[in-house]
Amino acid sequence: MCAGDRTAEMFGFKVITQYEKGIVFRFGRALPGIRGAGLTWVNPFTDRLRKVNMQIIAAAVPAQEAITRDNVTLRVDAVVYYRVVDPVKAVINVQNYTFAVSQVAQTSLRSVIGQSNMDQLLSERDQVNAHLKDVIDAPTEQPWGIRVERVEVKDVSLPESMKRSMSRQAEAERERRARIISADGEYQASKRLAAAAAVMAADPAALQLRLLQTVVEVAAEKNSTLVMPVPVELLRFFDRTAAPTGLTESSADVTQDADPQPPALAAPPSLPAGAAISVPLNSTPKGQRPRQA
Repeated sequence: MCAGDRTAEMFGFKVITQYEKGIVFRFGRALPGIRGAGLTWVNPFTDRLRKVNMQIIAAAVPAQEAITRDNVTLRVDAVVYYRVVDPVKAVINVQNYTFAVSQVAQTSLRSVIGQSNMDQLLSERDQVNAHLKDVIDAPTEQPWGIRVERVEVKDVSLPESMKRSMSRQAEAERERRARIISADGEYQASKRLAAAAAVMAADPAALQLRLLQTVVEVAAEKNSTLVMPVPVELLRFFDRTAAPTGLTESSADVTQDADPQPPALAAPPSLPAGAAISVPLNSTPKGQRPRQA
């Protein structure tokens, strides 16, 4: 403050900034009316001028640790935006409105945390902020002349055990969605395949065309080995032709395994007709000796 300003104040001249309002106290009593921005004069012997800032003030609320309604311990910090709407009430009715608003915000924050669930604090921030604003604004606007413009929850700190539990829950939920989507895809694919099979069964040429298309797709990969699928109808044809052949071979084996009949004895031509041929069972031809065992 320069010497000129000090001289002006000695004669009772005061300067009020655009964002301020002035309240004049005469012998300790507030005079009616509020001094606006600009140069004003007060009696230097009997009057005192009190300036009140009308700008929006951002006050950080320290982190509060509380238990939610579903018994989860959390640490939550917030920011309160407020401004003075009635400078007379803000100066007269409360000693230090900045400290008072900070204390009200801390207690209100703990109260709102106790009334809310953990999921609400994490996902429904807008509703929590609106409820917190109403709770803080109720005891400050009418008696203190201070209006809370906005309240924002900055951070919600969770315990490490709760973070791990939420991580497992999220992983299980993702796995469930993946399985449902995969099963739905298989179901739709099976319906399409059944419809395609019905169309191919009505026209056998369609199956041959699909076979050739598969061969072309395999050959397009520039592989040295070409796999040719064998139609099932061909295997069934070989199965049907092999059945009669097997029956013929089995009947021939039965015929060969039967006991052979002894050959019939023929009479020499020198014997007269009607002569009986009798050969002893133990007889041997002439000139040959029986074999000894």
